[in-house]
Amino acid sequence: MGKVVEIRWHGRGGQGAKTASLLLADAAFNTGKYIQGFPEYGPERMGAPITAYNRISDDKLTIHSNIYEPDYVVVVDDTLLTSVDVTSGLKEDGAIIVNTPKSPDEIRPLLKGYKGKVCTIDARTISIETLGRYFPNTPMLGAVVKVSKIMDEKEFLDDMVESFKHKFANKPEVVEGNIKALERSMQEVKGL
Repeated sequence: MGKVVEIRWHGRGGQGAKTASLLLADAAFNTGKYIQGFPEYGPERMGAPITAYNRISDDKLTIHSNIYEPDYVVVVDDTLLTSVDVTSGLKEDGAIIVNTPKSPDEIRPLLKGYKGKVCTIDARTISIETLGRYFPNTPMLGAVVKVSKIMDEKEFLDDMVESFKHKFANKPEVVEGNIKALERSMQEVKGL
């Protein structure tokens, strides 16, 4: 098996971490990659911590387990930095991407000595300004594609346009807002 990129998402129920991981899996699949996208649930309630995973490869995937040593970690809710060991197993040649208005240097002390790349994105502001409501998963999805370089950005955006057109067929304004959120997040992610 060739290079496999493994991503672990940390969020809270209702923030869309699971949805974002599945959208990433679909987009990667549509660019010819082999993919896995799956959630791990604890207590299934709004606001409870959840974990979701992606495995993306150019070759067929033969691993079928949770991800214990991810290349990238995406933290959709920065309050999880103090309650969940989000850097557990995170490879130092990868990166952590945190939804926060703070800089990477301000977040680093909360990461239990993690020495790899720290990236931040203000998904709240981007979401509110492009979608009119707080949906952090869309900006976080754009940020993970930018940081990980797992696929061509234009191919990703083109795929997302088609995906959102299908999902929001009766709401074209939602499609436009989501694409703007993705584009902005790819431009505004800090720590690259």
